[in-house]
Amino acid sequence: MRYTLGKDKKLKSQKAITELFQNGSSIRKGAMLLKYRVKPEAGLHKSGFSVPKRFFKHAVDRNRVKRLLREAYRLQQNDLPQLENQHFHFMWIYQSHKLPDQDHVKHLLEGIIKQLNKLQNNSTTES
Repeated sequence: MRYTLGKDKKLKSQKAITELFQNGSSIRKGAMLLKYRVKPEAGLHKSGFSVPKRFFKHAVDRNRVKRLLREAYRLQQNDLPQLENQHFHFMWIYQSHKLPDQDHVKHLLEGIIKQLNKLQNNSTTES
């Protein structure tokens, strides 16, 4: 199992990001918000990470939180639901004024991934 987060796993397309925010679903756990959308074609899950300027005025703080988010995601990406002939687009958004530590971010991501797995299991059993 590889724990890498390469270029092919990053959500960079402006069109895809706009579509995600307009038509995607969301899950919230504490200070973490996940916007996601299931894409009907096979491929790798793609993720983007965001920290709004209204929560952290200084770029160094925003960049630090994004680094923490990317690292926690990188280590837990293999726990995401694996769908046949489908993949996800994710946008992970941290919304709090408190600067988190690595354990806190990891805990938030674990909770959201468990919730996402539960939602996907429910939707596949109903289909």
